[in-house]
Amino acid sequence: MSGYPIIHWTEANEPCSARWRSESGMPPPKRVSIADDTMTADAAYRLACEGTALLWRGDFQNARQLLQALARRAERKSRKKQNPPSLIAPAESFHLYRQAQSQRARTLAMLLIPLEADYSIPLRRAPDLRQACLEAYGAGGESSVVSLRELLGLIGAHEWRKKGVEIPALGARIHPHYGVFSPVRGEYVELVAQAPLPSVELAFDIGTGSGVLAAVLARRGIAHVVATDQNVRALACARDNLARLGLAGQVEVVQADLFPQGRAPLVVCNPPWIPARPGS
Repeated sequence: MSGYPIIHWTEANEPCSARWRSESGMPPPKRVSIADDTMTADAAYRLACEGTALLWRGDFQNARQLLQALARRAERKSRKKQNPPSLIAPAESFHLYRQAQSQRARTLAMLLIPLEADYSIPLRRAPDLRQACLEAYGAGGESSVVSLRELLGLIGAHEWRKKGVEIPALGARIHPHYGVFSPVRGEYVELVAQAPLPSVELAFDIGTGSGVLAAVLARRGIAHVVATDQNVRALACARDNLARLGLAGQVEVVQADLFPQGRAPLVVCNPPWIPARPGS
């Protein structure tokens, strides 16, 4: 964990520190206050908006309820600041919406949860999230602090990975890993499953993610599919899914920024379709 920054705070008049985790790349908060079940939602929201993080020491389930209360306050604030649609251009409206979403994410990320070195949570009524954390973060080793919002995202990702997503074109499930987009929007999958093939010799799947399109092409009879991605999580996810489907010998997963070496008669790509930096 040497690459993770350190978060500092004072507790019981003693200086404390731990590793800071943020998969979104958010820097560690400069101000940290200890919070527990006695803190009101209004007080917590005011501190969060001011940039003060709240390190939770109370009941875990109460922390979840507090996060929901913070989200409701952030939503009310966002509605009050909205301009009439007719007064601003669509591009500016989109920019303002993304800006508001980013600010909301920063505010809600101010509620922090401690993690022990083995990813156990030292709070009352805390769930066992060690496997979910291991899948997302890898091996532990030191105590750390993470936002509750990110931690809840890990739970959702763990459930997606465990249950998988049914893909009718494959007659099987794809199991997305943490940080890899889940193929829940099936239109592009069906398009690749039904479009005429110019060749059955070779195809490139650019930005393979979970490996779903590479798997569909392989199942359609493409002799050799090269699936590329630059995200190490996506590469591991694609390899895992292709192995589950028995297609690892037919699909070559390659780490590359867009295109691999050579040319192919068929190239498929399902790129990110939001023209902005992730901020929620």
